[in-house]
Formats: sequence, C-alpha cells, structure tokens
Amino acid sequence: MSLLSDQYVIGVDLGGTKIYTALAGDDGRILAELKIPTGAEKGLQDVVDGIVDSVERVQKNAAAVPGAVSTLALGAPGPLDTKRGIIHYAPNLRWRNVPIRQILEERIGIPVLLDNDANLAALGEHVFGAGRGVTNMVYITVSTGVGGGLILGGKLYRGFTDGAGEIGHMTILPYGPLCSCGNRGCLEAVASGTAIAREARELVARGAGQVILAAAEGNPGKINAAVVASAALGGDSEAVSIITGAAGSLGIGIANILNLLNPSLVVLGGGVMETGELIWEEVKKEVRNRALEAARDVARLVPAELGGRAGVMGAIALALDRE
Repeated sequence: MSLLSDQYVIGVDLGGTKIYTALAGDDGRILAELKIPTGAEKGLQDVVDGIVDSVERVQKNAAAVPGAVSTLALGAPGPLDTKRGIIHYAPNLRWRNVPIRQILEERIGIPVLLDNDANLAALGEHVFGAGRGVTNMVYITVSTGVGGGLILGGKLYRGFTDGAGEIGHMTILPYGPLCSCGNRGCLEAVASGTAIAREARELVARGAGQVILAAAEGNPGKINAAVVASAALGGDSEAVSIITGAAGSLGIGIANILNLLNPSLVVLGGGVMETGELIWEEVKKEVRNRALEAARDVARLVPAELGGRAGVMGAIALALDRE
C-alpha cells in the first residue's frame, strides 16, 4: 500500500485494556491501524514497548517512508500535564508521575503530544464526527464511567491545570452513592454503566429483580448495564426504572451544563447511550424540565458518530493541528 502524501501523523489511544494506534495522512484519513492489549499488569516498560512496537507496525503496514511521520499524539487517562507531558495518576495503568512524552520521544525520535483521552474523544467528534462545523459543543461518554470534553470557541478547552471537562464528577445527589473519586453522588456514581449494574445487583440482593437475574443466567455477578438494558427493552418494569433513573440523572447533569456553558450541541456516546429511545427520551425530558429556555432551545442533543474510534481520531486531529 502506498501513501498519498509525504507527511503523516500517528494517533495513539492508550487505555487500561488496549492500545489503539493509527497512522493518518494530512487529510486525517486512517491508512493503517492496530489494536493490542495494554498489558498494564506487566508494568510501565512493557506498556511503552507496546506503544513503540505499535507505532513501528502501523508505519510498516502503511509502507510509510521512515522519518515521514511528523508528530505522534497520545491520548491517555489522567490527571495529566499536557505542557510537560506527564501523566500524574492513571490507576488503570498503575502509573504515577510518568514523563511519558520524554520517554516516547527518546524511543521513537519524533515530537510527542499528550492530552486527556476524553478531551481527545471530544476533539475527534468535533473535527471528524457529529460536531463538525460547530463552534461550541460538549461531548459526554456514558459507559463504565462518565467522561467528557469541551469545545469552546472552536477550540478544545482544557482549563487552567488541564482539569476541565470532568463532567462525571459534578454532584447530582449530595448524599448519594460513593463515587470512585471519593465524593458522593457524582454523575458517574448515579448514571454510568457501573451505577446501573450496582443498583440492579442491590435490587436482586433484596430479593427482587428476578427478570434481571434471569437475564444474567441466575448469576448476580454477571449483572451489568447491558443485562439491565436488555431486561428493560423486554419490558421489565424494574429494569426500566433503573435505566430511566440513570437517564434522569444524566439529563439533570446536561441541563446544568447547558445553563453554565450555553453550547449549541451536546454529543452523547458510550455503550449506555446505545440502549436507545428509552434512555434518550428520559434524558431529553429532564433537559426540557430543568434547563433555562434560552439555553435549552438552541441546544441539540445528538448521538456520537465515531464510536470506539473517537479517541484515536482526536489524537490524529491534535497531531494535525500542530502542523
């Protein structure tokens, strides 16, 4: 396979379970891509080796001329420091204060950019997905957790210390369930896939939720958000109540965002949103009931377009923007 331009960029989406690497031309079109297990349990050196090996393999797969790649952009969990290229804390990777940009630049020999993975998913949807042509948008992903990113004035907004966009950690219920961050009642603690599964397991533990339990083959340990969604779509009232409760909390969070930022677009992605109209209608109902009219009437809520590619496409967009 031959490439059509003489400058290429590489995007890497680094997660707790997989490393997704893609090489693209200057038009953003992916020319070669690769997914491999992260292997975080093996330690930092093995993960770095995996990234380097992936970069070499996508270049080989695309028949790129050595040295033709101008920039690599890495999306990673954090808190992190984009300016210094340091990942401060990534529990799924078991990393603390890792100078990943320096490490990769020394290994790969090209400039490396670092950004938060949710920020880059937002950027990917803005440049290549549902947010194309929009100046002010909010991206929210609802899956195992709840994450997000902000595009304000046509640019990715990171905040003073790269901490902006932590949508999942706005407080919805002041004395609600404990969140992974240590706070109580965060949006993530009441509306994520993890929250949906937790509520269903608690229901089963009280002797209820028998349809949900049957959908999990009688094993409470197998209850997850997909199982609850399946039961809800089958008409089970207890599952419907759990799903609509999570959707209502999400709608409250979105209404808060609309009142604060007044975006013209909210892009919603992640596995939980794939439940369909059951969750979308409840979200929209809460937004209609709670957001101020001036913000509500101009904001569209739309599904994400890029799916699992959003992060790597955002990394590509970041690398191209450097050019």
